[in-house]
Amino acid sequence: MSVAADSSVIIGLSAVVVAIQADDAVVLTVRPPGASAEGLPFGPFDPKGHRTFELAMRAFVTEQTRFTLGYVEQLYTFGDKGRDAPLADMGDLGDDDDGHHARVISVGYLALATAAVDTHAPGSEWRPWTRFFPYEDWRDGRPAAVTLIEAALRRWADGESQRLARVRLAFALDGAPWNEERVLERYELLYEAGLAREAARDRGEAATALSAPLAAALGEPMLSDHRRILATAVSRLRGKLKYRPVVFELMPEAFTLSALQRTVEAIAGVPLHKQNFRRALERAELVEGLGRMDAETGGRPAELYRFRREILGARPVSGLSLPLLRD
Repeated sequence: MSVAADSSVIIGLSAVVVAIQADDAVVLTVRPPGASAEGLPFGPFDPKGHRTFELAMRAFVTEQTRFTLGYVEQLYTFGDKGRDAPLADMGDLGDDDDGHHARVISVGYLALATAAVDTHAPGSEWRPWTRFFPYEDWRDGRPAAVTLIEAALRRWADGESQRLARVRLAFALDGAPWNEERVLERYELLYEAGLAREAARDRGEAATALSAPLAAALGEPMLSDHRRILATAVSRLRGKLKYRPVVFELMPEAFTLSALQRTVEAIAGVPLHKQNFRRALERAELVEGLGRMDAETGGRPAELYRFRREILGARPVSGLSLPLLRD
């Protein structure tokens, strides 16, 4: 291999665009022509044509989905060479001038939208992120997917104490508490165990035959390393709920407290105690009533509130308390 081919690097930019639709957290996906799976909006950074990573990423999203981004933050840079994790692949875009496959450095972004606006772009869809991580939604209790995955992971651990400890901690087995922020850890554990379908693809191996229920429990695969990037984004957003008022970037200007709670639950994937959630909101002084009612709730009219955005520049502002609803 020549020195030029060995040193060839492509910087790929990917966007995790999140919104709330019908009380579910959804993510904007694309399916390039001929692709076997969905992925995130993505493209290569051109140092000659693009002024910044973020501007390039915004342009890719608009071009591929016809959706214009609002709130955006850089998520993470995935650049480990030879890592045992989903491999970044830019397809033909990742080949250098000599036809060699270049090393890809993936830079992920997290974007939040106040509505899942129909993009009308071919191959672009809003998908619930539970399509890719069915085991992450505990709003109605322990998902059946976790039980199926538990059996498969115990077979993989084969009694080895260190593996078993990781499995128990990640998937809340044997009385361990569920930690909603360990999304990336859970996905990478499934990848290591060869259960995530990207693992066989990346290793050039035949996919392990799985029962239909287990395959459904493990979630849909994604292009390249996009499911790893999505898992990182979900982990980041769930953690950030607690120390920054980021959830309001997903809310319209006026909202009910019930709608706000459902949005937080959709992101966190856990049910919250209604009264304690509202007490925590009142203590944090993050919202104020608008003095008018929402008559479209389908039941008793509920008061509308707004986020007190002006306080962001006036004092340090934390996120939301997540008082869990316990049995």
